This record gives sequence, C-alpha cells and structure tokens, in this order.
Amino acid sequence: MKKIALQAAAIGMAFASFAATAAPAQTAAQLYQANCAACHGSKLEGAVGPTLGEHAWLHGAPTRDNLIRIISQGVPQKNMPAWSPALSAAQIGMLADYIAANANKKLAAAPAATATTTAAAKPAATDLLSGFKLPKGFRISVYADGAATARSMAVSDSGIVYVGSRKAGKVYALVPRADKQSAEVVTIADGLENPIGVTLLNGALYVGEISRVIRFDDIDKRYAQKPSYEVVKVSLPNDKWHGEKVMRAGPDGKLYIPVGAPCNICDTDSTRSAKIYKMNADGSQLEEVARGVRNTVGFDFHPATKQLWFTDNGRDELGDNTPSCELNVVTKPNQHFGFPYCHGGVVPDPQFGKGRTCEEFEPPVAKLGPHVAPLGMSFYTGKQFPEIYRNNIFVAEHGSWNRENKIGYTVHLITLYNSKVVSDTAFIDGFLRGDEVVGRPVDVVTLADGSLLVSDDYGGRVFRVTYDGK
Repeated sequence: MKKIALQAAAIGMAFASFAATAAPAQTAAQLYQANCAACHGSKLEGAVGPTLGEHAWLHGAPTRDNLIRIISQGVPQKNMPAWSPALSAAQIGMLADYIAANANKKLAAAPAATATTTAAAKPAATDLLSGFKLPKGFRISVYADGAATARSMAVSDSGIVYVGSRKAGKVYALVPRADKQSAEVVTIADGLENPIGVTLLNGALYVGEISRVIRFDDIDKRYAQKPSYEVVKVSLPNDKWHGEKVMRAGPDGKLYIPVGAPCNICDTDSTRSAKIYKMNADGSQLEEVARGVRNTVGFDFHPATKQLWFTDNGRDELGDNTPSCELNVVTKPNQHFGFPYCHGGVVPDPQFGKGRTCEEFEPPVAKLGPHVAPLGMSFYTGKQFPEIYRNNIFVAEHGSWNRENKIGYTVHLITLYNSKVVSDTAFIDGFLRGDEVVGRPVDVVTLADGSLLVSDDYGGRVFRVTYDGK
C-alpha cells in the first residue's frame, strides 16, 4: 500500500471513531486515548496508522487551522469522511490543538500495518503454533498464508474457501493443495472498497463492500481468471463508520446483510442504520429483520431451528469494564436489541437511555465481555470433533483496542441446551501473549472434513484446527 493511501486511510479510521456525543468534560488527551490510540499509538508514535509526531504530512502543514479543515471536511478521495456534522466545533478544535502541539516532535514510529511489514514481524511458524493453547486432542496449523487482512470466509461445495479482506481491498480463493492440509492463496479481485463480507448462493459468490454488493457468477469455475462481476441493485447506507457489510445466505434462500451504526453512539431508529436486513438474490424486496443492532460482524443460522444468531459490538467510552459485547438471537419479527438506549441488556445509555428502560428491549442470550470485539461466529456442524461440539457456537473475538488491559484475542466455544447458553469457554487461546499481539481472529467456518478454519487479519493467515484425540 502506498504511503499516501495508508496515511489517509489511517487518519480516516482514527477520526471516524471520534463520537459526536463524547463527553464535553473530557480533555483532548482523554479523547485521544479513548478513540485514537488504537490506530496512532498511545503516545502518537504510530501503530496501524502513521505517527502524529514529526513526519511528512501529506495534506498540508499540521497547523491548527489546517487540522480543523481536514477533520471537518475529510479527504473524500482517500475515504476519510467529513466529521463536521458529527463533531462539535469545540471538539474538533480540542483535537486539532492536541495534534498540532505534538506534530513537530520526534517520536519512535511503529511500523505501519502493510502486508510487507506485517509479514516481516511474523514469528517463526514453529514458535507461532507452539504458543497456542487448545483443548486436549486438538491441533492447530497454518492452512493458508499471504491473505492480507483476511476477514469473512465462505466454503463452496468443492472445498474452495472464499475470503474477504479489509484495507487490502481484495477477495481471495483458498484452493486446497493435493494433501488437503493447506491451500494456495489466489486473488480473485482487487481494488475494492473494504470487501469484508462474502457468501455463496446458487453457485455465485456475493461480496459486500461499503457502498455496494457485487456478484461473481459460477465462481468455482472462474476464480483463477480474475472474473468479471455484476453489481447487485440494492441501496444501502454507505457510511464509513461501521459501514462494512458482512453477508450470509439464509436457509430461506435470502441474502442477509446488516448496516452498522454510523457512530459510536447516536439515535438511529428513524434511519436505515443499526439494523439487519434480508433481500432476494437480485437485491429486490429489502426487508428489515432486526433493529437496535450497533455493529454485527458475524451471524449464522441454527442448524435445527433456523433462527438467526448474531454477535454485536458494544459501545465505547463508558470505561474499561462496561458495557458487555453481546450474542443475540432473532426469535420473532420486529425485535429491537437495545441500541442506542440500552447496552448489554442491563446498562442504560447515559444520554439516550433517559426515559427508557432496558426491559423494553431484547436482552442478549450471552454477555461476551466488555470490548472483546466478537466478530465472526458459526455453528459447528462437522463430524470430526467430538459430539459435544455439534450444533454449538464458535465465536472469534478480535480483541480489545481501548482497554488498559487487553482482553479477547481468542476463539470461544459457546455451548447451548435448547437454545439456551450453558457455558462460554476459550477454545483457542494465544493470539495475545503477554502484551504481544501475534494474531487477531476474525471468522470461523467448518470444512467438509469437519476441521475448523479461523481467519486472522493481523497476520494475513487462515489457521486450521483438527481433532486427532479420542
């Protein structure tokens, strides 16, 4: 990725997290730590985004006036949105002052999260795998390497795994090698806008970008040819903040697609955001499935009941330990899952919860923990793992970015009895080793042989978990 694109995307991602409703009493430093440190480092030294200290500023000198202009107007050609409608003038001024005061300081820069630097930072394969912890009898291996920012996955009947990505802008096919123990990474398409969502329906691969849905017909026969695609005629919000579109084909032959909230916290009930929709394969008959859903990045259908289960990421800026992220289930039409009025089923929002009660809304079936960032989830339907795993849920917890002590960075197993949660335990641990992040799990899918795949957008890998115990 070119330096200009990386800087613009990173700045856009950082400022996109500034909530319009941030408490006015917060200092600029507190606002920065709560919302920007994940991308630019806790000391502005740079992380996945560039340093905000001394470096080559590509959009004008970091003066107060210019920073206010950039934050207010955005950089549309680089996908940085304008935030003047969402942020008050006072908030923008505070952030501009804070950045300008540090802009000429020499800071130790962290490597940007490009495919090259990420690859260079990877631990040796033996060290990487030996550091994971799984239940007895299970083994983990690298199924595919080199799928930069790998996100959602979908498995075709032929065994090819299709993988979306985030900032890489690519869609991949993981083609099994002869030994079926690993796969070759083939790039199907590139230059797309955060194509994180992939699903298969009627032999076609559907891909969700921020601004549109595209379809690759007869994909298993065409993946190696840089195939052409068709644009599905459906109109959905294209906000950058929580605007990436995951997708799933339902048992009813419909395509299910959520639209996240365009904010940390804001009232979305009268808009098309913070909802889950379904539509026909051609984009027609768009219908609302659920509302009050802040940001779901993973969902699946129960193998027996066919009900839709989904993860949801809780809001930020209420502290390290609240609210909890959620696992939910849709049991009837027109259910409301609380956002922005109630979080985690029990925490009224300090701004939007006034005059409302949490009892008005559907409570989560499981509270997954504060800021663990649950993304992909799937029911295990394979036969390789012991019977106790059948029809239970694997959840990929991407991991916290805004807690003093990191949590998440695991794949959890959630066991059910009659669709009620019985237990929530770590299945794969070791993506976080002390303070060192070696991977961030995103999605989980089952192969035909019953093994489990886990995508990792931090390392650009897909792991495979097998069972050889008794």
